[in-house]
Amino acid sequence: MRGLYDSLLDFPFKFKVIFCLYDQSGAGKHLIDSFRPDTRSSSFQQPRSDMNIASGIPRFIPLSTIQHPNSPYLKNDTMFLKVMIDFEDLPKAVLPFVMGLNPGIPVGVRQSLIQAKLQQQLYHKDIR
Repeated sequence: MRGLYDSLLDFPFKFKVIFCLYDQSGAGKHLIDSFRPDTRSSSFQQPRSDMNIASGIPRFIPLSTIQHPNSPYLKNDTMFLKVMIDFEDLPKAVLPFVMGLNPGIPVGVRQSLIQAKLQQQLYHKDIR
């Protein structure tokens, strides 16, 4: 979908996306699946109209499983879906810093800040 902050985001979107549908019964049978975007697909390019062609995991869970009266994934008309983005190109030590950056910062400035943090991490690693 087109958004107010598209000009601040990096396109094409290239990170692995992981979906987790939580089992609310306590049995821990959460459904987890993931996909890697095809960066050549128009689905992951900056939107040029209101909405790009949808893409994702079309067979994540059968609708009948959710609609079943005793579905462990739906309780009190509520389900919990967690979506995670795998920033595989970034060292794990830098992720908390990156996630704390203001998304309103221009992409070039954000990338400079991340590079400076990476250099700082390498410097501290070398002097130990």
